[in-house]
Amino acid sequence: MAEDAPQIRPYQEADLDNLYRICVQTADSGGDATALFGDPMLVGHVFAAPYAIFEPSLAWVAEDEAGVAGYVLGALDTRAFEARLERDWWPALRARYPDPQQLSDALSEPERLAMQAIHAPFLADSELVGRYPSHLHIDLLPRLQGRGLGRKLIETLLGALRASGSRGVHLHVGRANQRAVGFYRHVGLTELPATDPRIFVQELGD
Repeated sequence: MAEDAPQIRPYQEADLDNLYRICVQTADSGGDATALFGDPMLVGHVFAAPYAIFEPSLAWVAEDEAGVAGYVLGALDTRAFEARLERDWWPALRARYPDPQQLSDALSEPERLAMQAIHAPFLADSELVGRYPSHLHIDLLPRLQGRGLGRKLIETLLGALRASGSRGVHLHVGRANQRAVGFYRHVGLTELPATDPRIFVQELGD
């Protein structure tokens, strides 16, 4: 692979460790959150791994000569995905990670939020998923940012969702992540008014 030619390719099972690594390295509003997690896999259990495991056909990675440095992950049917997690993913993690309400203040805020997501998962708003039933997550390490890879990852996933019959897609982004907000606007997603976290959407139907 040429040094100046990163590529996007479909996710493979061998990429899972890279997804965990990239997830924690971008979990502090786009910055490296490794120092904020006693278990660096914790945040990936919530925001990366289940997508690759349960919907691998909607997962792609960005790779350069140094290895995998980004990904986009999607869920075709948000409600069905939430139900799958409740049945097949969260129970084992709840046995592994205690409810943060039972722990001391030694946890960092990102750790507390990730554990809370395991024990009391966020469920998307019904009106939102009625119009935009799919959702996505995308993360790129700094070395691949600003090179058009993020746009290509988004376009690849949107094309796959459209081909699968999705009417629309949404994503959530924290208000502190201004770089991500600018990126989503730049690639043509539309921000819904007055939401926290912020919500971006894209219609996919005719």
